[in-house]
Amino acid sequence: NKADLVASFQNAVVDALVSRAMMLVKERNIDKLAIAGGVASNSALREALSSACEENGIKYYSPSPKLCTDNAAMIGAAAYYEYIKGVRHGYDLNAVPNLKLGERI
Repeated sequence: NKADLVASFQNAVVDALVSRAMMLVKERNIDKLAIAGGVASNSALREALSSACEENGIKYYSPSPKLCTDNAAMIGAAAYYEYIKGVRHGYDLNAVPNLKLGERI
């Protein structure tokens, strides 16, 4: 069942992220935790982090999901136009996070 598989994957990722975040705040003696970016719009992650922070006495900050943007749509649109132009890359292509759109290395 695809829905069960996807839900199980989400639960595993949420559990891993929350447990690692709590381990880090304890290890570094941090009393505040903020979440941001596209991942911060995931309601399961938001709820799990909020609960874990409350249980551990950590102040939790999260922006409105409306402010949790992800650039995946923008990258997808840029990739579409590159594809239409005939640009292709092999499996050895690697990410360069600070590269400007259209810039080549």
